[in-house]
Amino acid sequence: MSQLISHKSLEALLSEQLALGVDVVAPVLVTPGLPLYRHMPPGSADILVRGFSSNGFVRPRNSIKDFLFPRHETLMTYRLSAHDVDLHEAPLPEQPLLVLGAHPCDAAALPILDHVFHWDCTDAAYEQRRALTTVVTLACTTHDDACFCTSVGLGPAAEAGSDALLLPLDDDTYEVRPLTDKGAALFRGKMETSERIAEVPRGPETLVDPEWMRTHAAEHFEDTVWAEISARCLGCGVCAYTCPTCHCFDIVDEGNAAGGCRVRNWDSCQFCLFTEHASGHNPRSKQSQRQRQRVFHKFHIYPERFGAILCTGCGNCGRNCPAGLGMLNTLLELSEAAGMEQP
Repeated sequence: MSQLISHKSLEALLSEQLALGVDVVAPVLVTPGLPLYRHMPPGSADILVRGFSSNGFVRPRNSIKDFLFPRHETLMTYRLSAHDVDLHEAPLPEQPLLVLGAHPCDAAALPILDHVFHWDCTDAAYEQRRALTTVVTLACTTHDDACFCTSVGLGPAAEAGSDALLLPLDDDTYEVRPLTDKGAALFRGKMETSERIAEVPRGPETLVDPEWMRTHAAEHFEDTVWAEISARCLGCGVCAYTCPTCHCFDIVDEGNAAGGCRVRNWDSCQFCLFTEHASGHNPRSKQSQRQRQRVFHKFHIYPERFGAILCTGCGNCGRNCPAGLGMLNTLLELSEAAGMEQP
């Protein structure tokens, strides 16, 4: 037996959440006539057109990371006086958020980010957003050449990080699989019992072996292949900014002699100034070193520390890279240079 919800009922659920004042994020068609989607507030339920599940491959350019780990976040404000500094911590988030229709590879990034923001201390703002957020994922019925979720242990219906999973059927109906109490509460009373069960597609072919890459990267730290692969890298950072797991940030003070605020902004290990010291020395002054760091972090450093791969195989980096790089292409080129035939 399964639980089903119609597309019309899903629209009604979205309208209900909007009426309750819940912030909603869903894949939205940005440019009519072009397959350009972004995760953003839909504004109304009619954004969930039938193409939500069946109009070809819908892959938003950004990640839902944007809404749990903001690009620009005020940490505190300060006011300077003759003898004192008046500090005020930024208030914690209070607004509930519903993420609807995210890809499973996007939601799977959240448990990975949890390690970072609960590591040596707990990031209260991130923790609060996680508690206030309900994530409803939509199983993938198709994929493109940039997808490689199956290579990192995930798949088109992966459940990690999701509160409820929708699996499309062929008649504008979805099978609903609540995965947490939050997901069950959201769909309670909205579903119908049925004997129909959605089929889960196999997903993309397994293309790389993360364990091989973890070992190979450590043994070939000074290999010239890094320079060869990164020669076309522009250092623009689009890979990190559209990646659901990249989490580099900088903290700066913005203001003047009277006061201002301390903020956290996204950063990227692909930027030339990311590791520059105050002395002017830069331990990663070459783009090849920065590309190597990106691969090392995802497949060697992070797994050593947290036991998880810092990549969900979403393909955003390759799909958005103006130079045709991306993690999948980089891994394939590394394995080809090593004469290694990947699975």
